[in-house]
Amino acid sequence: MLPLDIVSAILDSVQEAIEITDRDGNIIYVNPAFCRITGIPFAQRTRENIFNISPDGALALALKTGKPVSGHRTKVGGSNAEVISNAVPILVDNQIVGAIVIFQHITDVIKLLEELRQSTNIIRNLSDKFGQVTQGKYTFEHIIGSSRSIRECIKTAQMAASSNSTVLLLGETGTGKELFAHAIHNASPRKDNPFITINCAAIPDALLESELFGHVKGAFTGAIKEKIGKFELAHSGTLFLDEIGDMNLLLQAKLLRVLQEREFERVGSNQTITIDVRVIAATNRNLRQLVREGKFREDLFYRLNVVEINLPPLREHTEDLLDLANHFIIKLNRKLGKKVTGITSEALAALHNYNWPGNIRELQNIMERVMLSLENQQVTLQDLAPHLGININPLTQTEEMELLPLDKVEQIMIQRALNKFGSSVEGKKEAAKFLNISLATLYNKIKKYKINF
Repeated sequence: MLPLDIVSAILDSVQEAIEITDRDGNIIYVNPAFCRITGIPFAQRTRENIFNISPDGALALALKTGKPVSGHRTKVGGSNAEVISNAVPILVDNQIVGAIVIFQHITDVIKLLEELRQSTNIIRNLSDKFGQVTQGKYTFEHIIGSSRSIRECIKTAQMAASSNSTVLLLGETGTGKELFAHAIHNASPRKDNPFITINCAAIPDALLESELFGHVKGAFTGAIKEKIGKFELAHSGTLFLDEIGDMNLLLQAKLLRVLQEREFERVGSNQTITIDVRVIAATNRNLRQLVREGKFREDLFYRLNVVEINLPPLREHTEDLLDLANHFIIKLNRKLGKKVTGITSEALAALHNYNWPGNIRELQNIMERVMLSLENQQVTLQDLAPHLGININPLTQTEEMELLPLDKVEQIMIQRALNKFGSSVEGKKEAAKFLNISLATLYNKIKKYKINF
């Protein structure tokens, strides 16, 4: 057994209040924490009996019943201290020789509960934040195209990436604005930090403010917990505001303040949050026209339009069609388990003649729909025709041929000859003979037109 002086020292050092009685209820010991919490001196308390001063307390109940008492809320007899108590009888040889109670002031318990609640909220917010934070997925190497217009866009974007300037990406739907946003972020000093995206057109106006800036619990009906906004999530990184032209004027004013002051408040809060965020905005709408119509703030337009990049529609850089088509074929081969080797010249000519209202995204979707059911090793005109609105029959094929440039007709004839006679050396000889050209000329034209077989 521990010596009595060591036991006394241990009890005196405990921060919770301790009170001990003998079997008759006479108080024989209280520790310093008891005196601090209740304000009752040791000498006074140890002259009293628990049944007289606190007959309904946890200590008296433990003595009466011989059973433990836990979580008992009451006032300490002889004081105004409200406490939460746990008491047990002291047994020696199965005989009750006394009882002991340990308690804390109710305010201390409430304080601990509040600290626990705050810690829980912090953990929950961190968990929510972790689940929403994303990194940039694409780089400039993922941008397919060697046309002059695409190269100029890439050059401007690469120069913008090294700065913190706001970038405005303009272009029709499907031209690759989000791809450029990812690439700019990944080429910037912020590449290891969050890349957060939000589509301003996809979220109702009533919710967009909360999505951007977050809200506190109870800020509005349905706000059952705190929410971290996109700006806060993007701290030290990049926020991509897609379809910025669809944002209402009220939110435009709040966005302007964030861009100017680098600070904001959550919805329902007056606490200012300072952030360091690089903004990239994009839209398929004519912002200058919206400014003239009073539907977009002029000051916000100039704040966003520090670096402007206009992405061309696909119909204006059709020289990239072959590279794009082959890129999607390779990508879809992996996804669908196919072994498609390329696209015929007739099919490529059809792609060139199509207007592409949905741009590169439409091309990708068409290639995937075609390859889902494709059994051949090449994508042909017949495969593409239903998706491009082309009616294939002998008459229309002849009429289409009459409308094609001579080099396209030559491409198609060479491809047809190779399809008929095969791509082996003997097949090429037969094809050259059929086309009435030399074998060397055939090889040169295959190289010139980048014919796949």
